[in-house]
Amino acid sequence: MLTDLDEAGLQSYRSSVVDPADFDEFWSTTIAAAREHDLALRLEPVDSLLEAVEVFDVTFAGFGGHPIRGWLYRPRHTTGPTPGLVQYMGYGGGRGHMYEALLWSAAGFTHLMMDNRGQGAGHHPGVTGDPVGPSGASFAGVMTSGIDDPADHYYRRLFTDAVRAVDAIKAIDGVDPARVAVLGASQGGAMALAVGGLRDDLAAVVAFVPFLCDIRRASRITDAMPYKEIGRYLANRRDAVDRVFRTLAYFDGVSFARRITAPAFLSAALMDEICPPSTVFGAYHELAGPKTMRLWEYNGHEGGGAFDDEYALRSLRPLLF
Repeated sequence: MLTDLDEAGLQSYRSSVVDPADFDEFWSTTIAAAREHDLALRLEPVDSLLEAVEVFDVTFAGFGGHPIRGWLYRPRHTTGPTPGLVQYMGYGGGRGHMYEALLWSAAGFTHLMMDNRGQGAGHHPGVTGDPVGPSGASFAGVMTSGIDDPADHYYRRLFTDAVRAVDAIKAIDGVDPARVAVLGASQGGAMALAVGGLRDDLAAVVAFVPFLCDIRRASRITDAMPYKEIGRYLANRRDAVDRVFRTLAYFDGVSFARRITAPAFLSAALMDEICPPSTVFGAYHELAGPKTMRLWEYNGHEGGGAFDDEYALRSLRPLLF
């Protein structure tokens, strides 16, 4: 059944998210501090047994100079520079097995699949730890990790890693730095929106059923995890509501969307109880550049699945090739 507004309601909905006054300063300072560390980019060839694609185990420096892992896929038989694509993973997941993400290199992209620090115990295994522990109490998961202060919050580190992943792919020989896009679904979609809002040098942004948009609204209209982590945390901390949402305001996709000028391609699903479609549309309506939305009428958080991949490929190809 519908979990949120119908299509007409989604088209007219506008988010009430207000950017923190120092949002841009917070993020520019954060990214500048990360870039004080050497990128320390390392590509280790992997014996993948694949004829058409080279696979590398990648390491680069993310937030705090911490080592972040990933897979890099590169078409073997190319002439001239290729476009680059950085892909981000969903909540609880990591980079997975190297055979799970061959679409984009098969399509001609040099493709970096970034691991999620401190996650990877869920749907896809990961190998990157998070050397920074939570400050204060937190509910299981990462939504409330470091919730007392945006400087301590988990997503400050993860979003910074995501920005540095673009630095990494742009530094790889054979990648055209003017033709780099970012892509992700759910939490990965949130990361794509964040990176799109924090950089002005992307060719495109793709976010399927993105998480972390219109966060306060989402925490009120869905009872599903991971947003439920916020509700469970606040149920016993009734005096912490304002502080919690002050922190989360620095990580809201609506605010990042307001700063995205690159072409953006989003999807949402009418029956999505994890990322309610109005929260996605809250970000979509704020996008500052060219934009397209695919709405899946009878789907939940899986969104369009392979149809989303096709939508992305058909959208990116004329822009990047």
